[in-house]
Amino acid sequence: MKPIEGDFEMTLDTAFTGYADPALHAEGLYIGGKWEAGTGIPVTDPSTGKTLAEVPDASIEDAMRAVDAAEAAAAGWRRTPPRQRSEILRRWFTLMTDHAEELALLISIENGKALADARGEVAYAAEFFRWYAEEATRIGGEFRHTPSGAHNILVDHEPIGIAVLITPWNFPAAMATRKIGPALAAGCTVILKPASETPLTAYAMVRLGAEAGVPPGVLNVLTTSNPGPVTAAMLADPRVRKLSFTGSTGVGRTLLAEAAKTVVNCSMELGGNAPFVVFDDADLSAAIDGAMVAKMRNGGEACTAANRFYVQSGIHDAFVEGLTQRMAALKLGAGYDPDTQCGPMITTKAVDKIDRLVSEAKDRGARATTGGAPLDSSGYYYPPTVLENVPTDASLAHEEIFGPVAAIYRFETEEEAIRLANATEYGLAAYVYSRDIMRAMHVGRGIETGMVGINRGLMSDPAAPFGGAKQSGLGREGGVTGILEFMEPKYFAVEF
Repeated sequence: MKPIEGDFEMTLDTAFTGYADPALHAEGLYIGGKWEAGTGIPVTDPSTGKTLAEVPDASIEDAMRAVDAAEAAAAGWRRTPPRQRSEILRRWFTLMTDHAEELALLISIENGKALADARGEVAYAAEFFRWYAEEATRIGGEFRHTPSGAHNILVDHEPIGIAVLITPWNFPAAMATRKIGPALAAGCTVILKPASETPLTAYAMVRLGAEAGVPPGVLNVLTTSNPGPVTAAMLADPRVRKLSFTGSTGVGRTLLAEAAKTVVNCSMELGGNAPFVVFDDADLSAAIDGAMVAKMRNGGEACTAANRFYVQSGIHDAFVEGLTQRMAALKLGAGYDPDTQCGPMITTKAVDKIDRLVSEAKDRGARATTGGAPLDSSGYYYPPTVLENVPTDASLAHEEIFGPVAAIYRFETEEEAIRLANATEYGLAAYVYSRDIMRAMHVGRGIETGMVGINRGLMSDPAAPFGGAKQSGLGREGGVTGILEFMEPKYFAVEF
């Protein structure tokens, strides 16, 4: 298994063609409908380690100007009829679809994910705009009588106000649209802070948003190398009433503490450590297919990625053999090589973390049936890896891997599977495979997570509520619930 060198060559100019598309190219910070050129943050191609571009490094003063712009646009956007907001989001969906191939290439270049994964992300990301284009016109209220029958209760839903949206690098398009779509549909103005590792996708999508008709100041975008103070300054401003964050649990705790100072409403989609439970009666072929999707989507760099594979003894050896064959056959290479099935990790730091976790598990008795060591390459590569005989108290069992490593554990009973699955502070996603649907549902209900895939390796859908339990977050994104995260219910006690 070899990385890109010698198998595929692409010059930087050729690879960067998608960003050169006038419809996608952006000059810098986007505040109040104007682009502001600047440099300061290098953007690197993980496939080669080369610098792609530099984007502006926003200061606290820039952030405050973005809040000013959002405030200036807030009243007008709040009064904009839902149908008009809907049509803007629908046009944005169409533009993303029209530019899907360029956006996918751009994602692959700056993120490193395989081009097939990037295409899937663009389709998924665009769908949030179509979904919330429809939800914008369906914001409901409530009217009923009090139990005594003597009074009336009227409940309206109003935009919560200016929202700060913070997105991660692993899904630079989808994590942005999953927040922007419901916020704009609800009537909120926003400041988006994308990850500094993958800002180009966010700027490209904002360019399309302006073309779709998003008014100046409704959507503002900042990139910064100093996210803590910049975000804290925005949260301290009383005009900011919402924080929607996707990222690590550690950073989420810090942001919750900052938001508490001014009682800012928070939606937090945090870390995961998903168990993948396979029972003896599972369809082995389907379970391995599902494992490949749940583990290798985005090269394992996903919060919903299956990290801990608990396989019942009767099917354990066959599962290990089958998964090993599938993982070993994956082609590793540059994300934008059309033949690549697993691209590089996002940074050398990410590779070092994976190597630390795998090395510790191997030192404690785990065995790599494929992969198991980083590659010597100019890019940030770690090969698809399967580990068996992993101790349940290894760090690998408790830390989010965020890489292409499947750690397999053996179990005997349903009760043991549930106990092992719950032996983590996280509770975002879980997967259960069994032909017995009653058993699968029983185990799924017993696992403390916000989402469970039953005989499925992919659960994300714009129409479904996405979020976790325990220290995997607060609130939900997507579905009907997602728009309510950006609205405040207002109760009127009405006499008539």
